[in-house]
Amino acid sequence: MSPTRNLNYPSLARRGFILGAALFLIGGLGHVVGPAIVGSLPGWEAALLLDLEIAGILIGLFAPLIFGIVLPLTE
Repeated sequence: MSPTRNLNYPSLARRGFILGAALFLIGGLGHVVGPAIVGSLPGWEAALLLDLEIAGILIGLFAPLIFGIVLPLTE
């Protein structure tokens, strides 16, 4: 018996997409709201917010593909 039979793929795909969307929104809102509140953001904060946006897009796209399509087909 495979240890992956206990995974709930639809739930993992949904949660992965929601995590990706949340990271993207946090990064996007940080770019908009951050300078409005504290002025110019330091370089490391702007880079961190950009990384959050990029990671959010990648996680939001790949989680449903991996957990919704690829892994169920490999069982």
